[in-house]
Amino acid sequence: MQHPADRTNHRTAAGQPSEVATDDSIDFGFQTVERAAKVGLVRGVFDSVASRYDVMNDVMSGGVHRLWKSAMIDWMAPQSDQHLVDLAGGTGDISLRFLKAGGGSACVTDINQAMLQAGQQRPQLQRHAAQLSWCIGNAEALPLASKTADFVTIAFGLRNVTDRQAALGEAYRILKPGGRFLCLEFSHVQSQPLAKLYDAWSFNLLPVMGQMIAGDAASYRYLVESIRQFPSKEVLADMFAAAGFAQIRVRSLSAGIACIHSGWKLD
Repeated sequence: MQHPADRTNHRTAAGQPSEVATDDSIDFGFQTVERAAKVGLVRGVFDSVASRYDVMNDVMSGGVHRLWKSAMIDWMAPQSDQHLVDLAGGTGDISLRFLKAGGGSACVTDINQAMLQAGQQRPQLQRHAAQLSWCIGNAEALPLASKTADFVTIAFGLRNVTDRQAALGEAYRILKPGGRFLCLEFSHVQSQPLAKLYDAWSFNLLPVMGQMIAGDAASYRYLVESIRQFPSKEVLADMFAAAGFAQIRVRSLSAGIACIHSGWKLD
């Protein structure tokens, strides 16, 4: 059976996709696939990498993802009476950081059961079991009540969502008035010399490391491609506004390799 991320890529000489997504199609890395198929393809990727996902995050970012996540939590400044819903929360890393920083409770949501199971097996998260809940759910249509969260976050997950605008709308729906949504995601490197080095690292070395550590080069090739396909920080800020968020702020991290977008639900 062919790996979901291991299909023929149709790219131009510049390494960009040669097809443009339509109402019936969507990007899946550098491929264009039927919109209805993307959820299953993404699920296949994360089924494959779930058991080694946290290790590969360290390898992919040189451990810097830890600093980026800490920066987001510091910006949130959680309080003991506040509840977090973490979308595409996978192995629970953001929720754990939220609770350790003084947050009251957290719900980890993810469409992928294997990722949630990997998180539930982490000893650090088991120590916070009374403050944690786990929920299988699509970020585009969450099985959660409206106006129940003080914070909603998504870290390195929005680029894997088929209808990103719908996911932003769901984040807005489940937030309480006065609540806040933050998105930590890879972005576009601002320095051209650094961009060339970053591309060489991403496209040449990361799939090899994915094969060595997780036994899966194709999934990590998709993850790299999905970063390049993700909208610019300016476009994402506009998407926040379209979903209803106000007081939108953007923080670039590590010369633009990643960004944190923040928006508030004021009513």
